[in-house]
Amino acid sequence: MWSPFSTKNGSGASPSLSQLLTLSTLAALAPLTEAQFPPSQAKGLKTVTSPSNPNIKISYKEPNDVCTTTFRRQKQYTGWVTVPGEYPTNMFFWFVGAREPTSALTIMLNGGPGMSSMFGLFAENGPCQVVEKSANRLETVAREWGWDRASNMLFIDQPNQVGFSYDIPTKGALDLTTSMYSPNMQPPDGLPPSLFLNGTFSTGSMANTANTSQNAAAAVYHMLQGWMSTFPEYVPDKKDPLGVNLFTESYGGHYGPIFADVWQKENDKLKKRATPLSKRQEDGDSQSIQGRPSKGGNRGNREIKLTSLGIMNGGIDDLIQGTRYVEMATTNVYGIKLIDDATASAINASWYAPQTGCQDLILSCRQAAAALDPNDAGTDESVNQICAYATLTCQNLLGAVLGPSGVNPYDIAHIGPDRIPNYHYIEYLNTRRVQEAIGSIVNYTDVAPHVYQAFFMAGDRARGGLIQKLASLIHRGVRVGLVYGDRDYICNWLGGEAASLAIAAAVKDIDPNSPYPTKFAQAGYTDIKTGRNEVAGVVRQFGNLSFSRIYQAGHFVPAYQPEAAFRVFERIMSGTAVANGQRVELKTYATRGSQKADKMLRAPKDTPNKCFLRNIGATCTQEQVMAILQGQGVVINGVWYRERREWSTGRSLVEGEEKRSLAGRIVV
Repeated sequence: MWSPFSTKNGSGASPSLSQLLTLSTLAALAPLTEAQFPPSQAKGLKTVTSPSNPNIKISYKEPNDVCTTTFRRQKQYTGWVTVPGEYPTNMFFWFVGAREPTSALTIMLNGGPGMSSMFGLFAENGPCQVVEKSANRLETVAREWGWDRASNMLFIDQPNQVGFSYDIPTKGALDLTTSMYSPNMQPPDGLPPSLFLNGTFSTGSMANTANTSQNAAAAVYHMLQGWMSTFPEYVPDKKDPLGVNLFTESYGGHYGPIFADVWQKENDKLKKRATPLSKRQEDGDSQSIQGRPSKGGNRGNREIKLTSLGIMNGGIDDLIQGTRYVEMATTNVYGIKLIDDATASAINASWYAPQTGCQDLILSCRQAAAALDPNDAGTDESVNQICAYATLTCQNLLGAVLGPSGVNPYDIAHIGPDRIPNYHYIEYLNTRRVQEAIGSIVNYTDVAPHVYQAFFMAGDRARGGLIQKLASLIHRGVRVGLVYGDRDYICNWLGGEAASLAIAAAVKDIDPNSPYPTKFAQAGYTDIKTGRNEVAGVVRQFGNLSFSRIYQAGHFVPAYQPEAAFRVFERIMSGTAVANGQRVELKTYATRGSQKADKMLRAPKDTPNKCFLRNIGATCTQEQVMAILQGQGVVINGVWYRERREWSTGRSLVEGEEKRSLAGRIVV
């Protein structure tokens, strides 16, 4: 999830929310969210040592009845991979087998940086979703368009300390007003106990997590080596056309290309070690990957056969995508004008201002990194400061677009807090039953602000090279698909389109004779058809590269348009035409149609928000916060209502919307 911007009254909670909450008490609401420690010892976990590295341990179990799948025969495993390194790292995974036997394996990573991939599993494309069975009872049902329809799915909480991943289990308390946790288990003066939940968490130390995408990639590489050695039956053969697929979202625009690049380079090293010693390159026999020494050697490592990389509403390169924010705010396809022309001109001028503008600051960051931190280790403080300042300046500039409008950064059709997705899963994952079932000894946290802060302090967002990495993947034959919901502002489709053209152009730097720079740009947009032959959006595709604009979808495409997201995923993964799923010769295939994806649409009517106590900042208005402070309302299944009857009425409305969403209907 890309970092959100603060907006005006009526939107998500402002930075002063924690101060507002200290003005009164929530005595009337004390029972609404009970503090709960997870089990002090994991139950039922089987622990094994990875053959690839004796320092990698895998602890896992089969969870029972906590994630309902379409068929009970679908295998599930939850667990942790202990990764060697400078600090304790226990990375959580949740694996779900496909509905029908398949060799495909898809790894799903959510963004942030610091967002749990349980968001993807329970709110977007996983096999199950959390629903209200009754007041104060949450359960799961199978998701119709879960991606387990076509692939085995592996969801990973990363970097370290995100979601269920942890360094050292530490007793403390979570402040729901800030999403921060601390070892102090007594609420500050004036803060109601109901918003300060005791539990077991990670340490919260920025020193015990990655601070750049490059470091995160190294840790996940080790994690996957341990996982693959434990579950070899789910690892596709190197010649398998479906192979391993990596799909990411939002900040995954950074994760995806960097993680894939690391895997490809490690594969190259493994191939060199398989050749006679006299023919090996001097650097081909290295036993470590960038930033993470492999204690004990990695002779047993396996090649990760990456066949496709999907990026959904990804922030890939601000230098390219940043120029489209003003355009999205003034001339978007929904006719919603967020700022006036004078403000637009001022923001554009600030972007291009010599030395102090966003563009020049990003370039300064990249020049400094190339000279002093070429491997993006995040260890050179001078580079970190330059890049962090560029990140801060650009975020403030782009955030200025939303400030006056109050529009939701993830969906320009809504004013104020998030309407989509449903956040019941946060409450659900913190129940004792679920924690025991998956074997967790730590509470679940949806976001890790200290992880975000670590990446911010290193200026990871402003660092470059990702376009070139994606171009290299295209050249290697990896299928790359960019998928963007057209109502998202924060990682908008106009910027995604610009990034896709830049990727195609960059292939020429690798192969001067490559057809991608001209053939991709010349390919026209054609309709994306769903199973009912409805039009879900448009796609431009040439060869292994595709860019899709999905109609009537915000930042989280699978939550808005489940069938459309699944169809596009399945087609990218299988190497068929993204438009209709037909088998084609990718080397020469190109879509035909208009050069512009400029179809105008009607924004849907705004809907009421649901105020989730475990996600106050994103889902509650300030008016709701003030009502809570005055002791008004009731809380049912973690959601605040002014009165109880709103729950039953609102539940019916929400269920109706969910049914329509599951049907994949797109209003044009």
